[in-house]
Amino acid sequence: MPPSLTSLTDEAAIAFDNLADRAAHLVNPTIRLGVTGLSRAGKTVFISSLVHNLLHGGRLPLFEPLRSGRMVGAALQEQPDDAVPRFQYEDHIRALVEERVWPDSTRAISELRLTIEYKSASTWNRMLSSGKLSIDIVDYPGEWLLDLPLLGQDYRTFSENTVNLAASGVRSELAREWLALAAAVDPDGPADEMVAKRLAEAFTTYLRLCKSDERSLSTLPPGRFLMPGDLDGSPALTFAPLPILPEGRAPKGSLRAMMERRFEAYKSVVVKPFFREHFARLDRQIVLVDALQAINRGPEAVQDLERALGDVLACFRAGSTNVLTALVRRRIDRVLVAATKADHLHHESHDRLEILTRRLVNRAIKTIGMSGAGIEVMALASVRATREANVKQDGHDLPVIVGTPMAGERIGDELFDGKRKTAVFPGDLPRDPEAYFRSIDENDASATLPDLSIVRFRPPELDEKQGITLSVPHIRLDRALQFLLGDRLA
Repeated sequence: MPPSLTSLTDEAAIAFDNLADRAAHLVNPTIRLGVTGLSRAGKTVFISSLVHNLLHGGRLPLFEPLRSGRMVGAALQEQPDDAVPRFQYEDHIRALVEERVWPDSTRAISELRLTIEYKSASTWNRMLSSGKLSIDIVDYPGEWLLDLPLLGQDYRTFSENTVNLAASGVRSELAREWLALAAAVDPDGPADEMVAKRLAEAFTTYLRLCKSDERSLSTLPPGRFLMPGDLDGSPALTFAPLPILPEGRAPKGSLRAMMERRFEAYKSVVVKPFFREHFARLDRQIVLVDALQAINRGPEAVQDLERALGDVLACFRAGSTNVLTALVRRRIDRVLVAATKADHLHHESHDRLEILTRRLVNRAIKTIGMSGAGIEVMALASVRATREANVKQDGHDLPVIVGTPMAGERIGDELFDGKRKTAVFPGDLPRDPEAYFRSIDENDASATLPDLSIVRFRPPELDEKQGITLSVPHIRLDRALQFLLGDRLA
């Protein structure tokens, strides 16, 4: 986080919070793991599968503490923060396993504490350590992260950035109504509550259109406009960017002055509390990415995802710390960027999905690596909803995935009912992902892109005789666990 985004007062409050955390952790060693991702990246599913596999001894061969037999057990514990909603693990795993539906997506922040009991690999550590590590899993919407750069902007800068982006590519059509309405008002005319409301509603409609499945665009701040919660209808959410603002200070009592004040209120009421109370207290972080959804929508959606991820990862306080600085200044020392839904592709394309994801966050990888923090990129499936097979076509073996497409999914003229299993050839990702990052204006920008059939599948059907104690199948969840937690359980 660039220093300009926080004041000395903010830093003092954060340091006090960290001192309190460190004191508590002397008695109960704890690591705070942030889990985020943009819409439909699978945050809820990832946490549910991670916890379920640890509680029920899932197949995690690359998670060294479990493979070596040093992990004694895991159990859910009462979370320490009574003011934060509990992550409803039991409800989510019931939806996945018994109802075979994907749980509701993350709409607000929540936490869950999982405590792992283990035997250290070191005799010395076994003498000094309690052999327990609590993992406070903090689940929060990625859209909230996109708000953090607003802390370093004034209303004029926010308006210029947002209007310029709205005038580009497919956004120009989606923003037409809001931009026309905004251009028709006098920024320095009298403040009018009804005008502010109409502008905010038109701006929110534009953001919703960008986020829709048909577009799958990712850069959508302010995040709470799409997730208002208990702030719905409040002045802090009743503002919008305005184009072509006059120079100089806004006249007192003007529409522009009202918008500026409410923008500042949004930062004070919404963004700063999230940063201080949750984000600045994280030790490890995983960012989940639904790259396949963007790939399915074409280069513009992929490039917008690249921009959003760059904004997200630039906010992390990444880096290594020593014993003294860690007391007052927390750093995220490991960041994992994971492309989800790898089970929607044949394994032959998994490395290509990983390469494309690495390309999406290439700049952030260099920055975070230079800070001294560890960063990893991988393709995974928190819950594996398909299996692989081969079918004969024209005398050749065709690699396919087999699963139950969700009701309403379509491939060509075929509409799925959510009950019938089918074999799908998803296609192959390109070896070189650069075609997705060329200029949108280039005539051949999509000429070399492969045809993909990416459909959403229902969760897998598990053996009911074994009940929900049967661990949820996955792809590379063990590798993710080893990177995020393995060193703390050594």
